[in-house]
Amino acid sequence: MEKELSWLKDMYIAHRGLHNKNKNIPENSLAAFKRAIDFGYAIECDVNLTKDNEIVVFHDESLKRMCKKEGWVWDHTLRELKNLHLDNTEETIPSLHDMLAVVDGRVPLLIELKPKGNYIGLAKAFAKQIKDYDGLYAVQSFHPYTLIWFSENMPRVPRGQIAEYFKEDKSLVFWKKFLLKRMYFNRRSTPDFINYNINELPNRFVNRAKKQGKIVLAYCARTQEELKWTRTHYDNAVFEDFIPE
Repeated sequence: MEKELSWLKDMYIAHRGLHNKNKNIPENSLAAFKRAIDFGYAIECDVNLTKDNEIVVFHDESLKRMCKKEGWVWDHTLRELKNLHLDNTEETIPSLHDMLAVVDGRVPLLIELKPKGNYIGLAKAFAKQIKDYDGLYAVQSFHPYTLIWFSENMPRVPRGQIAEYFKEDKSLVFWKKFLLKRMYFNRRSTPDFINYNINELPNRFVNRAKKQGKIVLAYCARTQEELKWTRTHYDNAVFEDFIPE
């Protein structure tokens, strides 16, 4: 049975849901996911592992930006995290279970497994929680070994390598940046698609992947012009901060 990948090219994909700060709809919130569903958009979101091996839908490692609280996601339990409010709104951090129940297969999901912390533990916990979900979804990650795990354990799940030049990432040494921006590990993880930083396109690494038949996405288009450019030169872009025409 072939993987269903057409939606990655054909549908608009809302980055962290269809959030809108002016409407008190924060990123990666149930409100942002419901709004994306109302518009008929696929949803891109992020998942992190908690202290008690549960999963929350939350982008950052730190709680400071979105919750105005010091500390790391993985140092808190699911119950503790679900009580934290997002960006001074009534919305709270959702669990993966909460999000899947809300979406319920109505639109596809592009789910990023975050690369920091116990990334293999996150992959295993994710696999356990999503095994009975009937909707379309794909996984993606910056961490190539996360994708290798999926290639070996859940090969029928569409998987994508996220990449960039990592210019601002001080946690990575030169040789890691060298390998990751070139997507060196694709030969082992065999991703179905790649998702590259839009500010670093075009480049020879992405163009080579496209010639090899990979679906090429970009993150994150913040104007109609950027979205149109990416869909013209590659396949699609995850979008944010506007409503596509």
